[in-house]
Amino acid sequence: MTTETATGAEAPTRLRRAITGPLLFAFILGDVLGAGIYALMGVLSEKVGGMLWAPLLLALLLALLTAGSYAELVTKYPRAGGSAVFAERAFRSPLVSFLVGFSMLAAGVTSAAGLAIAFAGDYFRTFIDLPTIPVAIAFLAVVALLNARGIRESLGANLVMTAIELSGLVIVIAVVAVFVGGGGGDVSRITETPEGTSVGMAVLAGAVIAYYSFVGFETSANMIEEVKNPRRTYPRALFAALFTAGGVYVLVGLASSIALPAADLQESSGPLLAVVEATGVSIPSWLFSLIALIAVANGALLTMIMVSRLTYGMAEQNLLPAALGRVLPNRKTPWVAILTTTLVAMGLTLVGDLATLAETVVLLLLFVFLSVNVSVLVLRRDRVEQDHFRVWTFVPVLGIGSCILLLTQQRPVVWLFGAILIAVGVALYLLARWGRKRTESRKTDDDRNPEESHEHA
Repeated sequence: MTTETATGAEAPTRLRRAITGPLLFAFILGDVLGAGIYALMGVLSEKVGGMLWAPLLLALLLALLTAGSYAELVTKYPRAGGSAVFAERAFRSPLVSFLVGFSMLAAGVTSAAGLAIAFAGDYFRTFIDLPTIPVAIAFLAVVALLNARGIRESLGANLVMTAIELSGLVIVIAVVAVFVGGGGGDVSRITETPEGTSVGMAVLAGAVIAYYSFVGFETSANMIEEVKNPRRTYPRALFAALFTAGGVYVLVGLASSIALPAADLQESSGPLLAVVEATGVSIPSWLFSLIALIAVANGALLTMIMVSRLTYGMAEQNLLPAALGRVLPNRKTPWVAILTTTLVAMGLTLVGDLATLAETVVLLLLFVFLSVNVSVLVLRRDRVEQDHFRVWTFVPVLGIGSCILLLTQQRPVVWLFGAILIAVGVALYLLARWGRKRTESRKTDDDRNPEESHEHA
């Protein structure tokens, strides 16, 4: 892989370029770290038993393949809209571009709904016992307000929250290390798998869940119009964040299985809190729960930032109604897109459990990633004036294979849930197309009969 120095001026944009390299690194790292590690260890242990580290490592390697494709395409076409922009250029089909973009949208709002449910679970109940759904909806409303306030303010909050959530994972690793040093825990559990399941099949099944903990890197593609010097900044921040997250994840996976048996992890919706409590180290439960809540909140904030910017980008391409491209004059934030996607996420909190929502996110994103990896190969013949990052050809080829492999591991109920969401997307596309035709037809009639149009006005 090569990274070439960017030349020429940055592409013009109506959005504010306020994201520096460190902010982008923190954005990606915060989104990846907050995307599930605090909530999904229990779900993951059902698939792999004590071998939590193995599917996390495999998921990192698979994520890096598609990340390479993103690095090339984002620096080649630095426009908001991300995967939908790439699909439109590669396949020249508005419907394909819309479906790729909508899959990303559906995955984003589904992920935010899942994170809102996780926020309202055992971690939140450490402080106050309230019904899950009302807490989740109120939480999403607060996220929307911060998102609308401004990108720099949102990413400033992310910088603080990323440091806090990373400290929580470091605490897990450190207290288990002290626990083991004192003769506690059971290191042999890191090689245990569920009875009657082969290691290979267990790790592969676990990778489908573990992949959810890495999906977050792709959201940064939709922020590219707000990044300073994107062609040099983006690849560095992307790969640095993924390697950092992957290293932390593997250590957390090892620590979790050493501290607690898989059965105990599966019983909690706040599994890392259970790990800390099992060590007996004198860290207050409320403190770690607070850190976990901040981590989950950060993931939801960054996901909703991505979703709103993707919606804005698709509206700019006329793939969604133009109203979704409206921007607050002073804040320069896409307020209609923020409001709409937040309402959808609120609705999704009423449907499905955390595991089903997480697997549905992965299913939808696998189609997006498949499109991105194919787009890299198709668009190699499209030359652009500016220099950009270029990935080795075998990387997107392996990326395509990895997407197909993970798709074969999805449960039928997840396919059904994903199909329903895509069907909604197709209906919206046809409705938007019909609306555009009516508008064009009315405009044509007005041009033919200017006097009658003037009288109606």
